[in-house]
Amino acid sequence: MQYSRISLAILATSLLAACGGGSSSSGDDSGTPPPAPSELISIENTQKVVDTNADIAFAIYSDAVTTAEALKDAIDAFAAEPTQDNLDAAKTAWLVAREPYGQTEVYRFRLSPIDSTDYDSEDGPEGDINAWPLGEALIDYVATNTTDFGDDQIGVTANGVGINGGGAVTSANAASSSASDNSIIGNINIEITADTLSNTATADDEHDVIAGYHAIEFMLWGQDLKNDTALEDRTTDGSDRDEAVKAYESGGQRPLSDFTEATFGERRLTFLQVAVDKLIADLEGVRDGWAEGADYRTAFTTIESEADAKQKLAEILTGMGTLSEGELAGERMQIAFSSNSQEDEHSCFSDNTHRDIWLNAEGVSNSYYGEYAGYDSDLDGVDDAGTRVSGYGLDDYLSDAGLSDLDVLISAALTVTKAGYEGIDELARDGMPFDVQIMEENQNSDSPVYQTIYALNAQSGVIADIAEELGLDADVVDDEASECDTTNPDEECGG
Repeated sequence: MQYSRISLAILATSLLAACGGGSSSSGDDSGTPPPAPSELISIENTQKVVDTNADIAFAIYSDAVTTAEALKDAIDAFAAEPTQDNLDAAKTAWLVAREPYGQTEVYRFRLSPIDSTDYDSEDGPEGDINAWPLGEALIDYVATNTTDFGDDQIGVTANGVGINGGGAVTSANAASSSASDNSIIGNINIEITADTLSNTATADDEHDVIAGYHAIEFMLWGQDLKNDTALEDRTTDGSDRDEAVKAYESGGQRPLSDFTEATFGERRLTFLQVAVDKLIADLEGVRDGWAEGADYRTAFTTIESEADAKQKLAEILTGMGTLSEGELAGERMQIAFSSNSQEDEHSCFSDNTHRDIWLNAEGVSNSYYGEYAGYDSDLDGVDDAGTRVSGYGLDDYLSDAGLSDLDVLISAALTVTKAGYEGIDELARDGMPFDVQIMEENQNSDSPVYQTIYALNAQSGVIADIAEELGLDADVVDDEASECDTTNPDEECGG
């Protein structure tokens, strides 16, 4: 399928300009002035938006728990009988588990249960669930070199599990084999427990991640070494990578023997089992915060005044706006795209980053339209499982408020973004994973990665316009969420 992505992005920008970049008017041709912001805030309709938003959150986190439990079953079966078939089944279960979870990211950046335990402080479990880049050198042996796997890729400044005395791990002292004290797997004095894995993202650079989805991903796939060439045979400038177009789902190259060797194989299986148990427990805590009667859900869905309505609308739009621009367009896409950094792609071990992008963006659409179609259980690109929700969305709210022009704008922007992430997904399924799409030779304005970053920037602008038109007095697109200028997708992000 061919997409005219640049024209779609230009269309979105043109639509923004046509409405004055936040000065849209719902008046008619007779000169009737648009409603004042206070007249656009409906407590009744905000209640319906908020209730639907909460229903979707509970459904989607419930699906995340369900698929994580299926992942646990697959890992337990693999631990009981470590065969290649069972390893492959565990990998498939991990990929399926990502399908609902990726759509939950829009519930971040608003002190919901994923980011906060008390609706006030930022102490939630997100860092234990989905943080990245991973501190793989803390977990197990890694390959190092001066191109793809140097200090910038695998190094950490400190750690809380006692590796190298709790200090830095660099390409010089990272474990290169199982029998090394400089990794959790290799150091048999480190007991692999949930408490051990709770020492995650504790360093100032937060690269010492050892828990969650990506820790499990690393243990199942291992490093993605790009091609079949031995690491030491690569050219010093890494140019062989420019020819590495691999089959879909190839990902990392951890051998089955890593799980069948004495001592360290057992430790790897234990790590997988402990990590998935912890993941389920953490996800259950987040899910339960969205359940009927839970403290958080009660606080979020209680609207007694116009001020409450504005706050709740702002929270929803902040999740949508900040995920769109700073987090997804910037942190998750532009950093990797502009610097050709495989380590900075979201799922770098499994080559599943194309799905992360799709699902994160889809979560924004879910919030806007008040719809959750479930998740893809067989990885064919079609949602066919889970708890579906269809309710009153922001599109309905804008329509009822007489702001159909804004609905046209955001719908167009979401369509632009969808065209981009569908293009990324299509290329990945055709044999060009995200880490190949971001190679230097592919860094141009025709790239679907470039186009999606650009489209997400335009999308976030419309989300900000909605907040302004409603008089919410809130920065729903956090300027400090990223140091990337997403209007220039090929420009490297500031450090």
